[in-house]
Amino acid sequence: MIRNTNAANNLALDANNLSDLRVAAKTNSPEALRATAKQFEALFVNMMMKSMRDATPQDGPMDNDQSKLFTSMLDQQMSEKIANRGIGLADVLVRQMTNNPNGRGGQKIAEKSIEPATPTRGQTTINAAGGVKPQAPHVKAFQEAMGSHAEDASRATGIPAKFMLGQAALESGWGKHEIKAADGSASHNLFGIKATSGWSGKVVVAPTTEYINGAPQTVMQKFRAYGSYAEAFSDYAHMLASNPRYGNVISGSHDATSFAQGLQKAGYATDPHYATKLSNIINRSLV
Repeated sequence: MIRNTNAANNLALDANNLSDLRVAAKTNSPEALRATAKQFEALFVNMMMKSMRDATPQDGPMDNDQSKLFTSMLDQQMSEKIANRGIGLADVLVRQMTNNPNGRGGQKIAEKSIEPATPTRGQTTINAAGGVKPQAPHVKAFQEAMGSHAEDASRATGIPAKFMLGQAALESGWGKHEIKAADGSASHNLFGIKATSGWSGKVVVAPTTEYINGAPQTVMQKFRAYGSYAEAFSDYAHMLASNPRYGNVISGSHDATSFAQGLQKAGYATDPHYATKLSNIINRSLV
């Protein structure tokens, strides 16, 4: 058995030690889990440095087998130091493994739980296969910009913030294709909510894609317009929580997949692949 103190102070960059730590994390205290995550973080940093070295020309007069060996040793030491300081990857792994002890990848979100909308450190996310990948800059920027609005709406309605962020991202193309008025002004409508007869607020008319008999067609529609993104998130959450049409979506959603499937069944969108697209965004892109 690997002791926690040794694991924390001696970052190992070989597969055998990493495997031992993985076993220790399953049977020991949370400190062992933290040490395991640090080991993986060091290994990840070392792989990145190796990739950068491989991409750098190494045919100078001072480049030889000995210099490459010392460079590799230096990279390993730097990787350990960087991992000890932390880049955020270990935090993500600990949070993922703590919430999902079966280690099957993809965090199961309890019904009406409130998820943190912004990453605490770093730019990493866990994909559906359980692997770690960098979070794209536009994804991180969108989540940071809209996270507080989603959290406020979540506290008011109980709908997980991550679910709302995922749908806003899907409907607006991560904010890049927000519905705009004819003069180019923003509608702040990130959810593609149409202005039906019961809506008394401002509206914008814009083209949208609807699937009619399974075929995509471009049609002009009236959409709701808001004074801010906070107002948009609040209205969207209130609509889901109060409209009987979406009652089963909230009560029967225990994870991102059931939430997405419930929305599609309730007729939120006509895209036959809407549920798959939405659940993939929530599970694979957001943290």
